Parts: sequence; structure tokens; C-alpha cells
Amino acid sequence: MLKGWFRKTACAALMFSCAGAALADDGFTLKTDPKIAMILFGPRNDGGWTQAFETARTQMESELGQKIQFVEQVPESASAIKPAVERFIARGANIVIGTAFGYSDTFKELAEKYPDVAFLNGSGTTNGHNLESFYGRSYETHYLCGMAAGAMSKSGKLGFVAANPFGVVNWTVNAYEMGAKQMNPKATTTVIYTGAWNDPVKERAAAMALIDQGADVIGQHVDTPTPQIVAQERGVYATGHHRDLSQFAPKATICSAVWTWDRFLVPEVKKIIAGGWKPSPYGAFMSMAEGGGDIDFGQVELPAAAKAKIEAERKAILAGKQIYAGPLNDRDGKERVPAGEVLSDPALWQMDWYVDGVITQK
Repeated sequence: MLKGWFRKTACAALMFSCAGAALADDGFTLKTDPKIAMILFGPRNDGGWTQAFETARTQMESELGQKIQFVEQVPESASAIKPAVERFIARGANIVIGTAFGYSDTFKELAEKYPDVAFLNGSGTTNGHNLESFYGRSYETHYLCGMAAGAMSKSGKLGFVAANPFGVVNWTVNAYEMGAKQMNPKATTTVIYTGAWNDPVKERAAAMALIDQGADVIGQHVDTPTPQIVAQERGVYATGHHRDLSQFAPKATICSAVWTWDRFLVPEVKKIIAGGWKPSPYGAFMSMAEGGGDIDFGQVELPAAAKAKIEAERKAILAGKQIYAGPLNDRDGKERVPAGEVLSDPALWQMDWYVDGVITQK
């Protein structure tokens, strides 16, 4: 999904919209007992982006000890978002969680209209006294999946089916190749952009083309499990995105880069409930350690030494290892990160370059 992180790359220096005003010193406090509602962008069983939030919702119910109201298939338009949110607020909801970039402006308006309600929005760009957008550093988990891909590839040729050449996608492609090189220094990653987040027809065509060109492991940053299914049909391996996609292709899916939204949302909601909540004026941008995601291994058996190395790297990332640490050059030899430095967040969002080993195709 995430259509919109990319329409505002000119504001990437702020990562999220500048709309987050300075917070009052005492923060935000609910005036009534907490009652949570979630607005889901797509069908809750879509197998990808929305289902990851649905999984988080049910986990949150267990950990917070209350039912979370929800509505699914709410499109990114104010005419659909406002009635859905206001219906829950009329029923007493005072913590509303959104799940789409396209909710950003409407959530900002609603947060100003309902100052006693706390708003959170996954992949949003607006923030305020009672509103916080959030997203995860998905390049960390794709780096680990790239390691798994590099370990399982016999040809050293990896393929990657991606949606659009935006920063949030490019950082997963680059990290995937960087991870693969940890296992095979000669590994390459050929990426095909479909131009759509959810288009199984284009995803199938891209995956088939990559396999025809010799790729024996397929990665992805698109919303459907189609690349995994094609990989299994063609007898090669794959790595998934959003959720554990091994349910769709158990013989092909080595691992998946998964969202773990509940790891962020449970403690964040507890902060709201406790009172004095102070959302970040620029939104939350979480690492794996902060609840931004993780890696799930599938049923495909990795060599023991490779799995141990991946698990060691996972622990290092949880302990603070930076993927985009210098010295780092792009594939044309231009220095992108000097020695001793780490790529800044604004530079991440604007990433329009590729590391050595990435081959781009449309």
C-alpha cells in the first residue's frame, strides 16, 4: 500500500508533515475511560498490508484487555473516512487508529475537530497534539531476508518484484542486495517495478521474467503473495513482505519481512491511557527494536551456518547496528555515506540511488 509516502518527498527532510505543532507541556490526556477503534484500509484478510494490522488488532485486544472496534475497506477519501471515524466517536471511541497514508489530511482535520480523541495513523504524514503517524524501518528486515536469499541462491542471481522506485521501496531493494552480499559477495539483485502496489497480473509477469533471466530467489515489495506463488510454481525460492507469506507457498518462501505493529501500538496506547501523552512532532519511525518489524522464517530449511549468521545479524540490529553506515558508495562509485557516519532519515526517504549489485529494470 503506502501510496503516499512518495507524493511528498519534497518534505522528506521532516520525514512526516510539518503539520505537527509544538506540544503542550502537559501532553494529551483522555477525559474518559479508553475505548479503541481501528479503521482498516483494505479487507482484513488481504494477505498483506491490512491483514498485518488486523493481526495486530487481535493481539492488542489480548494485551490491552479490551475489544477493539473496527471497520474494513475504508478507502483513502475524506467522504469515506470521516463518517467511519465519527461513527466510532459517537459510540464513545477516544483512541482511533488509522492504517493508510491517504487518511493523513482527514485525520489531521478530525484531530483538530475532536481534541479529546487520540489519533494514530500507520504510514501517515500528519501529526499534532493528539495525532501521531508511524512507520517502520523496513530496510532492516529486508536486509535479513536478503541474507537468506543469498544463502539459498545457487546462481547468485536474485530477482525483486517492487511497486514503485520511491525511497521507501529503494531502501528495501538496496538492503536486500547488501544482505545477500554478506552471504555471497558476487550476488546481484535485478529489480522490476510494476508501477502498482497491488496488481497480481503485473507481479506474475515480473516474477516470471526474473526467473526466465536466471533468478533463483525472488524478493518482493508489493502487497500480494503472487511472487511467492510464482516462485513455487517455477521451483525457485522467494522471500515475502508484510506478513509471513509461507502459507501461500510453503515450498518456496524462505522467510518474510513482517510488520509487528502491536509491538509499537500496545506500549503507545498504554502511554495514551496513562495520560500526558506527547506524540513526536514528526511521527514515529521505528526500528526493529522499537516494534517496526521482524523476520519470520518459513518452512524451507536454511543451512545451519547461514541461519546462525542471520540470527546473529538480527541480534546486532536489535542492539543498534546500522544498515546504512559508511563508508558506502552507490553502484556508480559515488560516495553516499562517509566512513564513520550513518545515512540520515531525510536521505533515506529521498533515496533514489542503488548500491553496487542492484540491476534495475522497468
